[in-house]
Amino acid sequence: MKEITGINHIGIRVENLDDARKFYEQLGFIFLAGPVGPEPVAIMEHPSGVNINFILNADSGITKNILMDVKERYPGYTHIALDVNDISAVQKQIEDLGINITEGPITLPDGGIMFFIRDQDKNVIEFHQNSA
Repeated sequence: MKEITGINHIGIRVENLDDARKFYEQLGFIFLAGPVGPEPVAIMEHPSGVNINFILNADSGITKNILMDVKERYPGYTHIALDVNDISAVQKQIEDLGINITEGPITLPDGGIMFFIRDQDKNVIEFHQNSA
């Protein structure tokens, strides 16, 4: 379908809006609206145009990400990957914030570099710099 022009938003299920807001504001996201709707949903957007919809109905007390932390491999979206133009600067900022890097940095065969973190609800976020 050539009519698809991009990604409108990413939906991420979270337990608590205040905790999610605090975490994603550290990454430069700005709160726009919410909670709204029957789920309910809250919306944050990064100045780069990346838009996140937080679905505010995650069960409390969940200790594992079922798509990433269990032996069984359930189908579903496992992570978001954010393009960056200076992976070293992003890594330093993440470390300065006290956010744990859960995997990487990894240099890819094409020369790109990536690393992963987890948000407050164990959702996986990849930072990815393409090769030069």
